[in-house]
Amino acid sequence: MLPLTSGLGDRRRGGWLGVALALLACTGTAWAEDGYALWMRYVPVDATSAGGYRAHAQEIVAPDRTATQRVAREELERGLAGLLGVTPRLRTTLGDGGAFVLGTPQSSPWVAPFRRDLQALGDQGYLLRSARIGERDVIVVAARDDVGVLYGVFHLLRLMQTGASLDRLEVRESPAIARRVLNHWDNLDGYVERGYAGGSLWDWHTLPDWQDPRYIDYARANASLGINGSVLNNVNANALSLSPDYLRKAATLADVFRPYGIRVYLSARFSAPIEIGGLATADPLDPDVQRWWRKKADEIYALIPDFGGFLVKANSEGQPGPQDYGRSHADGANLLADALAPHGGVVMWRAFVYAHDVPEDRAKQAYNEFVGLDGAFRRNVLLQVKNGPIDFQPREPFHPLFGAMPRTPLMMEFQITKEYLGFATHLVYLGPLYEEVLHADTHARGPGSTVARVIDGSLDGHALSGIAGVANIGDDRTWSGSHFDQANWYAFGRLAWNPRQSGRDIAADWVAMTFSRDPDVVAPVVDMMMASREAAVDYMTPLGLHHVMARGHHYGPGPWVDGGPRADWTSVYYHRADRDGIGFDRTSHGSDAVAQYAPAMAREFDDVDRVPESLLLWFHHVPWEHRMASGRPLWDELVHRYTRGVRSVEAMQATWDRLQGRVDAERHRHVAAFLRIQRNEAQWWRDASVAYFQSLNGRALPAGETPPAHPLAYYESLQFPFAPGDGR
Repeated sequence: MLPLTSGLGDRRRGGWLGVALALLACTGTAWAEDGYALWMRYVPVDATSAGGYRAHAQEIVAPDRTATQRVAREELERGLAGLLGVTPRLRTTLGDGGAFVLGTPQSSPWVAPFRRDLQALGDQGYLLRSARIGERDVIVVAARDDVGVLYGVFHLLRLMQTGASLDRLEVRESPAIARRVLNHWDNLDGYVERGYAGGSLWDWHTLPDWQDPRYIDYARANASLGINGSVLNNVNANALSLSPDYLRKAATLADVFRPYGIRVYLSARFSAPIEIGGLATADPLDPDVQRWWRKKADEIYALIPDFGGFLVKANSEGQPGPQDYGRSHADGANLLADALAPHGGVVMWRAFVYAHDVPEDRAKQAYNEFVGLDGAFRRNVLLQVKNGPIDFQPREPFHPLFGAMPRTPLMMEFQITKEYLGFATHLVYLGPLYEEVLHADTHARGPGSTVARVIDGSLDGHALSGIAGVANIGDDRTWSGSHFDQANWYAFGRLAWNPRQSGRDIAADWVAMTFSRDPDVVAPVVDMMMASREAAVDYMTPLGLHHVMARGHHYGPGPWVDGGPRADWTSVYYHRADRDGIGFDRTSHGSDAVAQYAPAMAREFDDVDRVPESLLLWFHHVPWEHRMASGRPLWDELVHRYTRGVRSVEAMQATWDRLQGRVDAERHRHVAAFLRIQRNEAQWWRDASVAYFQSLNGRALPAGETPPAHPLAYYESLQFPFAPGDGR
């Protein structure tokens, strides 16, 4: 396995590459793998594929005048060394052998003839084409800018890693969404809120003087997916992140990331003018506050000329915001947008809000607060909306704001870190979840008004577009806390580039690059991954149940959670189970949350006979004897789903066990151990939930179902004071 770490060695020709090739010659793929290399392992391909690729691998013809041009050349050189065991000549002019030709029409005379082909691809798009230049057969990687060329190099390497033919190559790619951003919920003290992969990747203490080589590897991994932005700090922001000392640290990271096309963003604390500016107020209409933010923006851009902008969480979960001064969310967002506008920055204003008073239905709040502000935001404001109306649950309907604010660019917020899905130890591939939401039809402008078309701007004609993923990255050697959680980072990046891709196809690429190109490995592992999200829904929140996790840390089941400072921080608020039935009535006869959707969707969700069974208990309170599509009464179906979830994990275990010897021993052992944890915790979820709901309805278990292993009191007594990722 080629080491991923860049450092300085791989910038000296003959040093790093020579060592790497010698190791490959001696060991092949026998090195123990720890997951650090992610999907960029670049292990040798089979002899048949290698022969076809080597014909083009005699030379890399590419400019080297900019940092991005150099990292594109080096990445291709690294990939070819690992995949083919060759060291191609690096040239800026075309020689006499087969070649990979990289560049833009401005940087390369060999790419200039493709100028017209590139016009339709826009900035950051790229062309991969097999061509003939003079008497030479070449593979061209062309783009309008250097970052597009880098993206094209990674795509080319992906084709080679997965065994695709380069004959008659013709690939045209351009991103559907402009801002493709990771949100790091990292605190300045190194703690990661809802992080399950160790501490923060950013060592704020040693920045700016020490630049950990891992920062480069982070940038490479993101560039390989087309991710072009990184919010460095937690949305529950500390105002110190905007102080001069921390801005210099952020500027150092921006310098590292810049060659890879990644802009730095910061979460801004709305009360910063008070906390670090010495003002008496943070009122967005106060001239002194406006002046303070303009000066702060000038200060930031002097250090980071390509700074992306601010992410803001305001007036939610105790965070300060414009409503503290009787102002609207638009007033707050526009204050910052005006400060950033002269520099080209944007504001990503989060729509995850809820009032101090407990609402009738928490699911309605964001819509109620924001829909009336449509058209009130500045042109450089994106409203960042979670995929569902509650909070990253295993399954939610799409958020009703999608399609409801046609004059405001809406930005998707997905969670990559698995706060409600078993943390890092449960194998839950999120590609199907992302795909389900992106392909959901809002019907805002009739059939075909998908969520993907809302966020890419095509539905309402917005040029500004964005998508964010709450990162699952930490300082763990695997980056994400487990080998399979890497796939969620990967799937987010691929779908951020093109939200119409198939989650299954993305999984197949990831498996081939991460574990093995052997079809007898790829097929069963992809099947495991594609079934894993539904398995988790079954053993955690079947049939539309939601927010039934333990209080605070969200680790494990807690359907009995009641009391405390807010009703909508409890499980009983959401499931509303009693002797007669279960579910939250959001129909026209209940909270009427269905009315926040377009009429076609409202009618479907409102009708107990038409609503998808997967969302039944989200929208309806139904009797335990309600007849399901299976013919079972609801109670029997609920228990069946819980049990089915456990059996699905057992099937995943069996599949993985059969792959022993086909996957390297170190990673196979690690995954097998985590699957054992998942199986035990799936059983825990099933038994605790069944015991609780049975205590309310007094019904017998369906025939053939095993009773919970312990009485309800046992499950209720379990405590986890040091569960990872809980907020401080």
